[in-house]
Amino acid sequence: MKGLRVLELSEALNVNSADLLAVCAILKIKATSRLSMLSFDECKMITDYYEDKI
Repeated sequence: MKGLRVLELSEALNVNSADLLAVCAILKIKATSRLSMLSFDECKMITDYYEDKI
């Protein structure tokens, strides 16, 4: 397995998938839909982003 889909990560983080896609754009991660695949490194970047914002 290469990572998680945007939808799976949004469910794990309890955030809207559209919001998560917006964060992907901020972080320059190429994700275009809820079904886009994210690597584990990208998932870590996104998780760190949300942890810094809390």
